[in-house]
Amino acid sequence: MIPSPATAKVFQGVASRQQMFRMFDRHAQRPNRRDGDAAPLYAGEWFEIGETEHDDMFEILPPLWIRGSMFAMREFMTGSVTSVFFALRIDAAIRYFHGYCDLSDKASVETMRVAIIERESRPVRAMTRQERLDHIWSTTADDYRGYAGDKWPQSARGKRTVVLYGGNEGTFLKLLDELTDGEIAAKLPVHLRHLPSPIAA
Repeated sequence: MIPSPATAKVFQGVASRQQMFRMFDRHAQRPNRRDGDAAPLYAGEWFEIGETEHDDMFEILPPLWIRGSMFAMREFMTGSVTSVFFALRIDAAIRYFHGYCDLSDKASVETMRVAIIERESRPVRAMTRQERLDHIWSTTADDYRGYAGDKWPQSARGKRTVVLYGGNEGTFLKLLDELTDGEIAAKLPVHLRHLPSPIAA
């Protein structure tokens, strides 16, 4: 499996309460769940939530710590990775976010905060290819996503898969990372299909 990059936006828009709880463990179906260090899968993933969801999470348990407009959950997802919730002023509005930070890295929370502000301050809405793939993964039901197993070539095993509809050929599995632009567009909701890719600096 490919570890997450330093930070990765994994859902477009503001997640509902149901979507938020589902995305807390986007990798629940991974093979060998009980083996190995899962921190690289989770650390750096983030998405936007509503104010109510943010406040509800603050009240669930006493936070591990509170730093200004940020707080961390006392219960860890895996290893030293835990949920950090942010209330950030972006373009004169307060917005709310959840991110997984590896607290063994003292810079991880600030890195996440800066990355969210930079990503969400873009003047034009845009999505990278990886963001499109992650949104598809986050919104696909468990019955229609999974991981390549023993029937796949060795080089593909453990990578994420999604079910596609092939017309007269019926449904088939394909590696998420190998979706074509057309297949990605078909999997995205209409309002996200035609967003441009970010312009490189």
